Amino acid sequence: MSTADRVRSALGASGGSLRGDMLGAATAWALIVPECVAYAQIAGVPPQNAFYAAPVALAVYVLVGRSRFLIIGATSAAAVLSGATVADISPDPRQAVGLSAALAVIAGGVLLAAGLARLGFVTNFLATPALGGFLFGMALTIVVRQLAKIVGTSSGDGQFFPRLFTVLRHLPHWSLASLAVGGAALAALFALEYFAPRLPASLLVLVVAIVVSAGAGLKDHGVDVVGQIPSAVPVPHLPGIPAADWWHLAGGACGVALVVFAEAFSIASRFGREYGDEVDANREMAAVGAANICAGLFRGFTVSGSASRSAAAEAAGARSRLASLIAAVLILLTGAFLTPLFTDLPEPVLGAIVIFAVRGFLSTGQLRRYARADRSSLWVALTALFGVLLFDLLPGLLLAVALSLVLFIAAASTIRVAVLGRLPGSRTYGDIRGHAKAATEPGVLVARPDGALFFGNGDRVRKDILARAAAAEPAPHTVVLDLGSTYHLGVPVLDVLDELRYALDRRQCSLHLAELRATARHDFDRHPLAGRLGAGAVHATVADAVSNAVPPGARQRQE
Repeated sequence: MSTADRVRSALGASGGSLRGDMLGAATAWALIVPECVAYAQIAGVPPQNAFYAAPVALAVYVLVGRSRFLIIGATSAAAVLSGATVADISPDPRQAVGLSAALAVIAGGVLLAAGLARLGFVTNFLATPALGGFLFGMALTIVVRQLAKIVGTSSGDGQFFPRLFTVLRHLPHWSLASLAVGGAALAALFALEYFAPRLPASLLVLVVAIVVSAGAGLKDHGVDVVGQIPSAVPVPHLPGIPAADWWHLAGGACGVALVVFAEAFSIASRFGREYGDEVDANREMAAVGAANICAGLFRGFTVSGSASRSAAAEAAGARSRLASLIAAVLILLTGAFLTPLFTDLPEPVLGAIVIFAVRGFLSTGQLRRYARADRSSLWVALTALFGVLLFDLLPGLLLAVALSLVLFIAAASTIRVAVLGRLPGSRTYGDIRGHAKAATEPGVLVARPDGALFFGNGDRVRKDILARAAAAEPAPHTVVLDLGSTYHLGVPVLDVLDELRYALDRRQCSLHLAELRATARHDFDRHPLAGRLGAGAVHATVADAVSNAVPPGARQRQE
């Protein structure tokens, strides 16, 4: 096997996929180039800084990551989060580069450490409604900022509503020339998407805008342009900020890291499911973290996985990480030799490209779906959305995550206790509410919590069982508790079960346990409850427990 073949194999490529990888890389490059300039402005750093970091982030992910389809780079979410976090530390644009780079390093370090510690499961706590509402609010925030560029005015400071009010208040001062340029760019982007979806719309509009701007002298007509962009050859560079600023960035960096990884992993997972690839959350967390560290050390800002570029590259034929490596080389050449071409790029066109890029986050379809079928998820999504609009990005997301956890705990705490009966002709026990012919054993109450026991619902289950035992006719002499849904028995839960045993003993009723899982049995054996119940009160199945259930008096006579 030749060296080239070994490299392609390590990257998940085959000889037949090389052409598709090259087309996918070219497609990704066509999207990355204009978005680098646009997202750098959102993050509050010069455009060349995006060109410094983009090829480095791509190359690092190729070496560490494993998703064949994920394209790493600047994204709207990462750029907005970076810009907002940095602005909270210092509004001085001259400090933005160092602070943005340091933020990327810290967020990357958090992700790398979490990945090595195998904490990838934390993304399970970022509920889909919370992330959807966050992205919707983020997109609206981006739109109002870019709208100011399109109309040639300032959006001022503050969150969404103050900025929107500022733009509308300056209506008499809107630049008709800027509005015409930005409006034309938006119309062209949507038209190309509709009539020629396979063409790189953003790149085509960018090229045409530069040509028209240079030829017609749009700058002389009051249209702001990007101006001179220095050549961008990646060179390692420490952020160079005071030690106190590193500490001030740490809190925001943890939130940035969470969102950045959730965005990247959701994309990698979607393609993994589609193509039958296994995606390791811990490996991907470490890979995204390494990409961010290196982006920061090359004067860049926070990066994540891009849904639009990943989808576009895959649609063009990319089937391995080789596409990312080729795209990195193309961006490196662009930053080194082609940045002077962006001098006459109109700012309203950049605003239009960014608005076009985040349009997918503004769909109300998911909110309507939640409104019809899941009101709890709707409230989580709306909390994130309005939290972002009213308080900023990270507070909005944290509010939604907190509400998600509260709703989860509330749902888990309202666990239902089912009464079980024996199904005809078998040793299987089922819920009597779902099986009309299930027969209960006189004097034996078989109860099963329909969910895992934990500190938040244990006492509720205890009270429910005692209430059912008090209402049963005849009064039960044995309660069989099916714990098959509980895989871990913490000390608080075992203490509650001990209280249940004591309360039943006072009623001349014994407690038997069935279906203990291996881990739960290990926890049980280490608790005093094990000695108080005795080995004869723990059974492999519910049927065994019922068969061995005898009144306490009868047990004493047998003994």
